[in-house]
Formats: sequence, structure tokens, C-alpha cells
Amino acid sequence: MGRIRTAIGLMSGTSMDGIDVALVKTDGEGVVERGPAVGVAYDPAFRKRLQAALETAKTIARREERPGDLADVERDLTLRHAAAIASFLDANGLTKADVDVIGFHGQTVLHRPEQGLTVQLGDGGLLAGESGIDVVYDMRANDMAHGGQGAPLIPVYHAALARNLPADCAFPVVFVNIGGISNLTYIGPDGAIVAFDSGPGNTLIDQWVEAQAGIPFDQGGMIASEGRAVAGLAARYLDHPFFTAPERRSLDRNDFSPPAGGEATLEDGARTLAHVTAAAILKSAGHLPERPKTYVVCGGGRLNQVIMGDLAGLASDRGAKVIPAEAAGLDGDSLEAEAWAYLAVRALDGLPLTFPGTTGVRAPVSGGVVAKAERGAVSDA
Repeated sequence: MGRIRTAIGLMSGTSMDGIDVALVKTDGEGVVERGPAVGVAYDPAFRKRLQAALETAKTIARREERPGDLADVERDLTLRHAAAIASFLDANGLTKADVDVIGFHGQTVLHRPEQGLTVQLGDGGLLAGESGIDVVYDMRANDMAHGGQGAPLIPVYHAALARNLPADCAFPVVFVNIGGISNLTYIGPDGAIVAFDSGPGNTLIDQWVEAQAGIPFDQGGMIASEGRAVAGLAARYLDHPFFTAPERRSLDRNDFSPPAGGEATLEDGARTLAHVTAAAILKSAGHLPERPKTYVVCGGGRLNQVIMGDLAGLASDRGAKVIPAEAAGLDGDSLEAEAWAYLAVRALDGLPLTFPGTTGVRAPVSGGVVAKAERGAVSDA
């Protein structure tokens, strides 16, 4: 067993709605003690700047480039993360001396695995200096340098959690994260890990209701619950070659686009896209080694009752049950941030973050860059 460290994980996902902060005590292997967690929302003006940054980032050809105002956005994003840490420590009666490391995801603004290119805004050195705590960041790049897709990185944490699931969670178990993009982690009865992105998550729904009604997301699936699924529109998404391609690949939020304004009413569009989110998960699960028996659902999408209802119905038809993370004793809001804390500890110990069965990397590899708080120095993990 390795040294047990106290780590804070920071996650700002593809939904770009804020920062999740979570504390974990772990050896980066089988010991996981989950601590407090909090979500810190971005103000609407900054969220708009992040959305604009996605467009600017399309011109990036090399990871270190920061065209337009991206350098300013990166600095402001990092300072918001530093403020979130300071507030979190204060709220939980902790000091920087109580924390060994921060796992900093940053904000993905470009992800093109076919070009070996992934860009997460976030200045690890600045965050280390502001927080006074060592930071591990840029954890996707080394995987890509060794032939991987750069995503998903969380499966190794799912595997650690799977060791302590309730007895009624039959294996194979699949952890489903429904964020902006959905992804699956399969844990076989023998502990085998297979993981990949499964399709659109909340992003299409968010984009649809924002464009049609000026609402940032469909809270609880309330809008979708008033509509009906438009079969032809759903089929257009589910017939996408992504689902039938022999090789799994990681998705960028631009791989799927929301419907045009005239293709459905507000409610029917939200209902159709909720169905697409659920059906995409089951369709992608067809690429797994065995048919799952339990789906544990994490991420914001688990709060959309229409997605969950469709997912439960489709899974039941295949002999599986669907439960939200909370029914498995987990926190579906903080799980990704917890994973980033866990990954930071693994990175410090040189343990693999990714595997051939998760990202397609040629062999298990570690990764991440360490920014030391006391010197602002930066080195490979």
C-alpha cells in the first residue's frame, strides 16, 4: 500500500456551469476515503466567455497556443479555481497545510484525438502559487503522446469504487457519467476495465433549450416531460456512424449539433434529445465485452427524470437495472472531482492513469505535470 495523501480534485466539465471541488484521502489504489465536496457556479458573464472560448480554440494548432483572449480567459479561470479552493478550505476548517496535492482538470476547449491534440485551459503554476498547494495538471497529454484518445481518465477511479459497491449491485457493473458528453466505465466480474465515450449527454439539451427559450438547462427534465419524442429526429442522431464504428473514440462537444429551430417544438426537442441521451448509452454498451447487469449513473444527467426513465426502461429490456450514484452510497455530483484528486495521487506515485482498454493507449501510462507551490516550479509527474 502506498502513502495515503489528502487531495483536492477540481473539475469544470463540458457543461461549463461551474467548478466542482472534492476532497479525498487515498493511496491512489484501493484506499478511498471520500470527504466534503461543493459546487461553485460560474457567473453568467464568465460562462459566456467560456462558450466564446470554444470558438476561438478551434484555430489552435499546438497545445501551448492561446489565440485571441484565451490567455486572459485562462488566467481568470485559474483565479476562480483558486478562490473556490480558499472558500472550500475555510468552510471545512482546513488549511493549505492539511492538503498534499490538488488535481486540476481545467476547462477543455478543444479535443481532437485524431490529431493528438487536446487543450485544457488552466495554469497549474498560477494555481499552485495562489493556493500554496502543489498542483498536478494537464493529465491527458501523456496518454495522447502514447497513442491514446486522452479520455476517459476516470475509469481507474470507478474501478476503485467498484470494490465497495453494495452487494445487490450485480456485475458486470457500468458506471455511466452523464455530463455534457456521456461516458461508460465497465467493470467486469474479474475486475477488467473497459471505458469509452457513449454519446451526447446534456450538451445537446442545454444548447437546445438555451437557443429556443433562453434557459441554460432543462431542470429535472421538466421541459422534456411535456413533449414527445420525434422518431425521425432521434433516428438521425442514433444512426450516426459513431455508434457503429468498430473502434471507440472520445468525443468533442462539437461532434453532435442541436436540431435546427424549426425541427421541433421546445418540448418535443427536449424530449427527443433526452431519449437520444439514454438510447446512446445502451447503443454504445453493445460494444462492451459482456452485457451489463447494473448501471450506476453519475453526473448532472441523473437528475433529468426523463433521461433516467428512458434509460431504466431500455436497460430493463436487456435484463439490467439502473440506479443513481446515491443509491450506491456515492455522490453523483462530486464523483468527477473526486476522481481528479485520486488521479493526482496516482500521478505523484507514477501509477498508470490510463490503460489500453480505457483510452486505447499502447500500454498503461501515468501522466500529469506537477507545479510546486513553494517555487512555482513545473515538472513532469
